[in-house]
Amino acid sequence: MRILIADNNVELCQVLQQFFALHDDLEVVGVAHDGEQALREIQRLEPDLVLLDITMPYLDGIGVLEALKAMSLRKEPKVFVITAFGSDHLLSRLLALGADYFLVKPFRLEILLERLRQFSSAPGKMIVGQEAAAEDGPLSMDQKVVQILHKMGVPPHFKGFAYLRDAVLMYLEEGYYAGGLTKEMYPALAEKYNTTMSGVEAGIRNALAAAWKNGNAEFIKELCEPYCDDRMPTNSLIIARIVEGSLSL
Repeated sequence: MRILIADNNVELCQVLQQFFALHDDLEVVGVAHDGEQALREIQRLEPDLVLLDITMPYLDGIGVLEALKAMSLRKEPKVFVITAFGSDHLLSRLLALGADYFLVKPFRLEILLERLRQFSSAPGKMIVGQEAAAEDGPLSMDQKVVQILHKMGVPPHFKGFAYLRDAVLMYLEEGYYAGGLTKEMYPALAEKYNTTMSGVEAGIRNALAAAWKNGNAEFIKELCEPYCDDRMPTNSLIIARIVEGSLSL
């Protein structure tokens, strides 16, 4: 399935691209960060499916759907709408405009994957998960980290998802121990994402709390044993254990 991602959240787009790259039946053919660009890319790329965010600059998701109804496309894509707002009125409006599915944030990546495959018209048996990626060779370290975060249930649109991913990759590349988080890693992440050290720390904590409450707490406990039990792990512990998990994949 050829997918176009239309979302103004750059970090989420990157996460989705990395996740879809793990599955050989899905291909991200383009990314758009505003509604007008999305319309141009739909015409140019003729994707099978568009992941469409409602809140975008220049032209929002509703405007994109309205424009698509008026366009004479050679190939009309399926449209999955992603939004943080889930009112019945909005749902009715989106469906009336031609949306095929409605996914409310926060969502888990495996749920999105399942829904995408339900709408796929690709013939033959679909291969799931790491087995699909293995056909094209070993996973990159980036892909391994995303796979673990996905299994933990960290919401991909949380800023902390990107912070955690980059923290683990920095740990793997540079090596951070003891006070390295607050002295080196947090400042580096804060500079990269134009935020503060406390913002990075809180973002990771919020993402971890969401995974602990609504994600796969049992996997997190297994990942962090014997130091976790029934308490949510610290930022430093989870980063270190994701590093170890990435190296073992």
